[in-house]
Amino acid sequence: MKNIQDLISHIRTAISSIYEKPEADAMAMQVAEHLLQLSRLQLSTERQSPVNDQTWSDAEKIISRLQQHEPLQYVLGISHFYGLELEVSPAVLIPRPETEELVNIIIQENNARTELRVLDICTGSGCISISLSAHLNTEAVYGLDISEPALAIARRNALKYKQPISWLHHDILAGVPDLPLRSFDIIVSNPPYVLQQEKKNMRANVLHYEPHIALFVPDEDALRFYKHITEHALNLLSPTGVLYYEINENKAAGLARLLADAGFGTVKVIPDMFGKDRFVRAAINSI
Repeated sequence: MKNIQDLISHIRTAISSIYEKPEADAMAMQVAEHLLQLSRLQLSTERQSPVNDQTWSDAEKIISRLQQHEPLQYVLGISHFYGLELEVSPAVLIPRPETEELVNIIIQENNARTELRVLDICTGSGCISISLSAHLNTEAVYGLDISEPALAIARRNALKYKQPISWLHHDILAGVPDLPLRSFDIIVSNPPYVLQQEKKNMRANVLHYEPHIALFVPDEDALRFYKHITEHALNLLSPTGVLYYEINENKAAGLARLLADAGFGTVKVIPDMFGKDRFVRAAINSI
C-alpha cells in the first residue's frame, strides 16, 4: 500500500507544472495535513504509514482543482490569518500577509487603550474585524461589506471564535448606515485598490477565482473607495480616533495627500516588510 511519503510526492509532482518547487512543496504538505489531519511534524515522523484508497481518491479531486489554478485556500475552504483558521470561499478575498501586517500595526499601536470602538469597512471574510476584536480591549466592533455572501462567511468566522461583532450589509459608496457620529476610535479599511490595467500581471489563480468586486477599481479613479471612506471617517472618528488603510503601493503618496487635504492632522505612510508603501495611518489631531 502507498504511504504518506508517496502521497506527498504524488501531489507535488502533479502540480509542479503550475507552481514552482518551493510553492509546490509547501502546497503538497498542506494538502496532506488537511487530508490526514496530521501536523507537519507527524507527517515527517510517520511518512511510511499507509494511506487508504479513500484518502488517495480525495487527493486526486484536490489535485484536479489545483491543476485548474484554483487557489488552495478555496479548495480546502480555509485560510490562516493572524493565528486564526478562517473559512473562505470565492465570495471573499483570500486574506494576505500584508493585511496581517496592518492588523499587527493596529494592535501594537492600540493595545494599551480600553473600550475601543472599531469599524472595519470592506470586511470580506472578517479577518481584520475578528483579529482586532480578539486582541484589543474593545467595547464594540463593526464589520461592513456590500456582499451578503461575504458577510455570511464573516459571521461564521466570528461565531467560531466567539467574537461579538456587529455586521453591516451596506455599500460604502452610497454613504454610511446609521452609526453614532464622533464615536469610533479606530476605522480600518482594505478596500478594492488593484487597477484594471494590472490584470495582465496577475496570476490565473487570483484573476479567475477571487471576487473582482473586492479587487479592482477603474484606472482613472484608483482612490474611489478611499475618497468616500475618508469623507465619512472625518464624521465618525472621535477626536482621538485613527484611520488605517491598506493601499496600492503606487498610490500611497496620493492617498496621503488626500487625507491631509481632507483635514487630518497627522498622516503617515508605513512600509510593509518588503519596503513597499502599503499602509497609511491618519489621525484627526496631531498625535
